[in-house]
Amino acid sequence: MALNASTESPENTPTIRLLLVDDEVGYLNVLSNRLARRGLDVVKARSGSEAIQAVRKQDFDVVVLDLLMEDMDGIEVLKILKKMDPGLMVVMLTGHGSEQASKEGMRYGAFDYLTKPCELEELLEKIREAYRRKSRS
Repeated sequence: MALNASTESPENTPTIRLLLVDDEVGYLNVLSNRLARRGLDVVKARSGSEAIQAVRKQDFDVVVLDLLMEDMDGIEVLKILKKMDPGLMVVMLTGHGSEQASKEGMRYGAFDYLTKPCELEELLEKIREAYRRKSRS
């Protein structure tokens, strides 16, 4: 696979284009900054509808999607995103102990899920795993 120079990080590894979706603005900003410092190209969305608009405007390798948001349920957003781009890798995040709903997300095509709060390294590894899976398909 040839890599475009504009999508490579200084370490000569591809830059992962990540859409981060969470309606908790403080959490969204902190996590976005931490991931960007680790070389990811992060776009933030504060709602399900913003996430859908972002995916219409540009391609992403991975989406980290909060399960419980005020405007749209994360499962509903997942279903729409997967219709728009069936190969899109989505990692679900839940901060409310709803493993059942996260497992439901897996049935609808999510790559995996994590419970908030999660360690940054654990999230980074899930994002990288999802990216590697997408790259192989």
